[in-house]
Amino acid sequence: MFRKLAAEFFGTFWLVFGGCGSAVLAAAYPQLGIGFAGVALAFGLTVLTMAYAVGHISGGHFNPAVTLGLWAGGRFAAKDVIGYIVAQVIGGIAAAAVLYVIASGKAGFDVAASGFASNGFGEHSPDNYSMLSAIVIEIVLTCGFLMVILGSTDKFAPAGFAPIAIGLALTLIHLISIPVTNTSVNPARSTAVAIFQGGWALQQLWLFWVMPIVGGILGGFIYRNLLEKRS
Repeated sequence: MFRKLAAEFFGTFWLVFGGCGSAVLAAAYPQLGIGFAGVALAFGLTVLTMAYAVGHISGGHFNPAVTLGLWAGGRFAAKDVIGYIVAQVIGGIAAAAVLYVIASGKAGFDVAASGFASNGFGEHSPDNYSMLSAIVIEIVLTCGFLMVILGSTDKFAPAGFAPIAIGLALTLIHLISIPVTNTSVNPARSTAVAIFQGGWALQQLWLFWVMPIVGGILGGFIYRNLLEKRS
């Protein structure tokens, strides 16, 4: 179990550092910034690479909503859920701390004003989408993400390709929802940067725990009861 928790820690660290790091350090870099499409790809690449690196150790969740969705889908033991979530949140916070040290080395950096890649709705949505929009998109996209995860890791699916499908799914999710919420679908990712933003991001953090978890459990339930092949 220690090896599994360590894998979840490092996997979530990589996801937050790579994904949020691309948003904070590279998205709006003068003239050569990668933009939100580049950030979307970065998030997908973090999951793809770490799923291959440590997925065989822990299953490669890196996300509390995924852990709970896999439990709902009958693929993960309830007794291990809390340990996984704690490891994921700590890994995300550690990554955000390292990212903060790097970002604060730039003259004029203001973590509160920049948003620090935090998730938000209303006036804190990248394109001013409402709370209802944020609720719907986080539930729907996390639900779809779990269905991709469960389907691509099914024993009847082609072996060895699951990380590619999962990484591309996360890229697609970000391409859709960065303008709406800055894309969460991952409470650990949202918590990590909200702690350092310190203001509105913490006030709105509840939504980015509740809705991804609802979506993840819904996706696990749908796949297990409607789609999974029984024999």
